Amino acid sequence: MSTQYSVAGSVAIIRLDNPPVNGLGLSTRQGILRDLSRALNSPEVESIVLTGDGKFFSAGADITEFGTPRSSEEPSLRTVIAALEDSAKPVVAALEGTCFGGGLELALGAHYRVAAKTATVGLPEVTLGLVPGAGGTQRLPRVLTVRSAAEMITGGSPRRAGVLAADPGQRLFDRVVDSDTITAAIQFAGEMAVSGKCPRIRDLEVIGDEDLGPLRAQLTKRSRGFEAPLVALDLVERARSVPFAEGLDAERAAFLELVGGDQSAALRHAFFAERTARKIPGLDPDTTVRPVREVAVVGAGTMGGGIAMNFLNAGIPVIVLETSQEPLARGLATIRRNYQAQVDKGKLTPEAMEQRMGLLRPTVDYADLADCDLAIEAVFEDMDVKRAVFTELDEVMKPGAILASNTSTLDVDTIAAFTRRPADVVGMHFFSPANVMTLLEIVRADKTADDVLATVSAVGQRIGKVTVVSGVCDGFIGNRMLARYRGAANALLEAGASPERIDSAIEDFGYAMGPYRVGDLAGGDIGWAIRKRRYAENPDLPRDEISDRLCEMGRFGQKTGAGWYDYEPGRRDAIPSPVVAELLESYHREKRTRRQDFTPEEIVQRLVFALVDEGARILDEGIALRASDIDVVYLAGYGFPRHRGGPMFYAGTVGLATVEQALRTFDAGAEPAPLLTRLAKEGKTFS
Repeated sequence: MSTQYSVAGSVAIIRLDNPPVNGLGLSTRQGILRDLSRALNSPEVESIVLTGDGKFFSAGADITEFGTPRSSEEPSLRTVIAALEDSAKPVVAALEGTCFGGGLELALGAHYRVAAKTATVGLPEVTLGLVPGAGGTQRLPRVLTVRSAAEMITGGSPRRAGVLAADPGQRLFDRVVDSDTITAAIQFAGEMAVSGKCPRIRDLEVIGDEDLGPLRAQLTKRSRGFEAPLVALDLVERARSVPFAEGLDAERAAFLELVGGDQSAALRHAFFAERTARKIPGLDPDTTVRPVREVAVVGAGTMGGGIAMNFLNAGIPVIVLETSQEPLARGLATIRRNYQAQVDKGKLTPEAMEQRMGLLRPTVDYADLADCDLAIEAVFEDMDVKRAVFTELDEVMKPGAILASNTSTLDVDTIAAFTRRPADVVGMHFFSPANVMTLLEIVRADKTADDVLATVSAVGQRIGKVTVVSGVCDGFIGNRMLARYRGAANALLEAGASPERIDSAIEDFGYAMGPYRVGDLAGGDIGWAIRKRRYAENPDLPRDEISDRLCEMGRFGQKTGAGWYDYEPGRRDAIPSPVVAELLESYHREKRTRRQDFTPEEIVQRLVFALVDEGARILDEGIALRASDIDVVYLAGYGFPRHRGGPMFYAGTVGLATVEQALRTFDAGAEPAPLLTRLAKEGKTFS
């Protein structure tokens, strides 16, 4: 049974019962109508309460039904909502926990809504490349101001019921309570039965006449080809200019067009890929995880401070270690400054900031880390430095403690060998800024124990990260592919393209920033240090001459006010640099380059197909467990446009034969990845 039916006095209670999130699949829709009919035909029932299980009213449609006959099989959600609206007995939706998407649309079909102050409501369909399909764009602007409704729908972000209820003009909630939501809803339903009124949102006028032009401009700038937010805005605007039924039909037509399109398919792939990435083949799901009650972070620099904040935010005490008091004090001040910025923006209360800072303990003595359950090294990317840190950790940490390295490129097997407990060593590669970026690459070394892997995976999810397991190689999944991506960009640069033209093309494709703007943001000195290490390890490795010359000039990016671009003091706007233009001219004169002109499409292909080719090699070598894991890495950590699904998924939409042929055209002497070639010949994709 996907619903439960009961009666309290004269009030029928229809409780959604479709674990885990009360998805509105076919059986649930059928159950609601069945129970509604039962209540309407029962003489002792005078009103009806529709509710969930406390944690979820409903998280919305069953995504697994999209594209299948069940998604369109009657009763549709629109049919169910119409039945609620047309009920001759008052229907009250009692909202607790999560009420998203179709769940909120269902609640909007009730005559009244009683909500817990802590309930979260939202229409997040745009995050799947869709628009609400059961009246959300037409009903929400009739109970919230058109501006608020438009922002909720086009942004997809949830809101707390208590916050929305504070708006005196809202008509979304009839009553908001601190506790006992179901009791309050039953009481309210009894009162409404006496009144006999059954108001319908569809009969109301849209609230407000705000100009949505600024929001449209903002969305246009931010969307970079992503369709759903602007389609959603069009529908909200339509709500105030056409009859309700006409707006409803327009919404449905837009939904059906989007759900059959490439962007929604890509976003649904991303949704499921992130969940699949948590599953580690060969690891018993019942593996006992080790307790992590206190964490040590070695290094209080940018990465160390950001890593510490992740745990503080989750309420986990952290000890931060530095070599001396000066860098330690500087690191603590940075953490406090980051929290203060959140307080200033209203995202954090002063009390919460002090609570988190109270969980932080600084030290310059390794002995203070002895009782920590997990130690994460976040020091300079140099193997000798790592050796010193792990030798110390091995001496002082208690048996069973996990020793993790935040290295972004170095061999975790070598690092593990610095200890007498290699089974307890693992890579935990955070991405900068670590307190903001959601990706966590978990690097499984050759001797990493299963329970260590299970523990860091669970810890990653506990601190809100998207976790992906990688094998050991130079750069793991993300940075190994990034080297190919940057190599493709540098090949374009050497052939005559400018940094701004390359950046512009890939940004129009959907990236927030191109490779050269990203390089300036991250700091050119970091990549330079890695290149110099690789040059020393492999003297025959081709040099990145242009990047090296730029760094030799001291142009490390935003931190020095000059990199691939120039920067004005206090601003981050990338200004094309005459110094870089002259550097490139000098290089081309020296190399006698026959400069080529590249179309934006060709620039995108050269960069993205390089990612695909290296991803295929990583997959074939077993470094990545699945092609979808590679997509997750690039979506969560490297800015690949989410509405394109990740590089491996995108390659499938283009066609692997097309990708293979393009790679051969770009470099006649190179052979594409064997896996790519094989799948292209078989007419398959990576999935």
